[in-house]
Amino acid sequence: MKQEMMYVVNDQVATLTLARPKQLNALTSTLLEELAAALEEANQDDAVRVIVLTGEGRGFCAGQDLKTVSPELDHGEYLHQYYHPVVRALAKSKKPTVAAINGVAAGAGLSLTLACDFRLVHAEATLSLGFINIGLVPDAGAPYFLPRLIGAAKATELALLGDTISAEEAVSLNLATRRLEADHFEAEVKAFAQGLANRPTKVIGYIKQLQAASYENNLEEMLAQEIIYQSRAGKTEDHRHAVESFIEKKRPVFVGR
Repeated sequence: MKQEMMYVVNDQVATLTLARPKQLNALTSTLLEELAAALEEANQDDAVRVIVLTGEGRGFCAGQDLKTVSPELDHGEYLHQYYHPVVRALAKSKKPTVAAINGVAAGAGLSLTLACDFRLVHAEATLSLGFINIGLVPDAGAPYFLPRLIGAAKATELALLGDTISAEEAVSLNLATRRLEADHFEAEVKAFAQGLANRPTKVIGYIKQLQAASYENNLEEMLAQEIIYQSRAGKTEDHRHAVESFIEKKRPVFVGR
């Protein structure tokens, strides 16, 4: 059976490519299981310092492939079994995650990008939640991430109206990190990912954990968390090397430890 996604590691960057181009990489239970397994592998592999999620062909992901689910489907159970492991693996990754949105991102396809740290958008890509248009609520983490990224009012607007927005609009809303020109998309994604891979990977994980904790803790609790994570960061090889490089007026080379 043909795999529905591709997993490649190159120069410390793991690229996970949704590979159903004829269906605009619409999601199936098989694809989601493969994606969850690939994310687990990337998260556990010390040789991987950045994770990139993208799509094959002219689309990133058109959302759930409705042709592959039965009318009797329990949508909640399907979410629990297939989508939520992927959302958790992206959101809780200690490594930087990048969604390279090379084309249309709709429904759950857009939702998955929201769980990533960065969203790089092809200049001609379009984005839409679209759940309202098929009588469903936004899912796959969108109700959690979207208001935090763009604010409650705009998140409600996108969810209730189901509007499609351009790459330029996505950047203006803070939904996307950068809009990349079509002719340079792949090269700029590679350069962006490589720049992340050259940073202190372990400390990136600490930063992500620390900022995630801010949603559940008050100021005093966060100050206590700062102490814990800064103590850990101060003991990393990368910090020690950076201080030595600063004293010697050299540019540090981070190794991710």
